[in-house]
Amino acid sequence: MKSDTHPDYHTITVVMTDGTKFETRSTWGAEGDTMTLDIDPTSHPAWTGGGQQLVDRGGRVSRFNKKFSFLQK
Repeated sequence: MKSDTHPDYHTITVVMTDGTKFETRSTWGAEGDTMTLDIDPTSHPAWTGGGQQLVDRGGRVSRFNKKFSFLQK
C-alpha cells in the first residue's frame, strides 16, 4: 500500500448555532480547531419544517385530497 494516501484525521470541536459544543473527528482544519456552524439541524427549515405552507397550484393538492379522502379518519 502507498503511504500518505489518506488525509489527516483528527479531533475538532463543533459549535452549533445555539452555542452547544461537541467534539468529533474530521479531516477539516487541524487538531484542536473549532468549527462554528452558521446553519445546523436545530435552526434550518430543512430539518425543522420552518412553517412551510403547501401552495395548491392547479388544484393538485385538492385533487389528491379528494381522491384519497376515504383513507382519512
